[in-house]
Amino acid sequence: MTRIVLASSNPGKLAEFNHLLADSGLNVVPQSAYDVDDVEETGLTFVENALLKARHASRISGLPALADDSGLCVEYLRGAPGLYSARYSGVHGDNAANNAKLLQEISHVPIEQRGAFFICVLVLLRHADDPAPLVAEGRWHGRVLTEQRGVHGFGYDPLFLPDGEAASAAELPPGLKNRISHRGRALAELRQRLAEPHV
Repeated sequence: MTRIVLASSNPGKLAEFNHLLADSGLNVVPQSAYDVDDVEETGLTFVENALLKARHASRISGLPALADDSGLCVEYLRGAPGLYSARYSGVHGDNAANNAKLLQEISHVPIEQRGAFFICVLVLLRHADDPAPLVAEGRWHGRVLTEQRGVHGFGYDPLFLPDGEAASAAELPPGLKNRISHRGRALAELRQRLAEPHV
């Protein structure tokens, strides 16, 4: 089993990755086990930020590293909160404040104009200076609800109604959500890439 460091301190992400990679042959260890702190996310795209996080975690831990950068992109807001999803309200990781700000920003917008998608970009580095990282992406389309629904998940899940579902992302059973979400789709692509010869 290959040990890799997960470049994240987000407990929600850690739980999802451990569930989705349970039978992958990868032993995923959180970066906190190696005293890796969060790196400043100075990239202008999700790919750049994921690379920054993976290189930082790999360099300090000496292990291969898996990082993701993800967020919610609302069409009416021209892609916001986007890269700043975790700190949309100004405080990193304050889910309640971020959700409240999003609801306020689009309070006047009718439901049919509330199209949005979650995006997850995964980067797997074999070592800190890997010139050819594996990159996988997943998107999950839907719309932003007018009020929060559900208790599962984290982040904007209570406000996100996926296309084709009657339940919000936070109302879906965690196992189902993990399979069909942006992160689940990106991980499925990554696992497919890892199964290819010479990867």
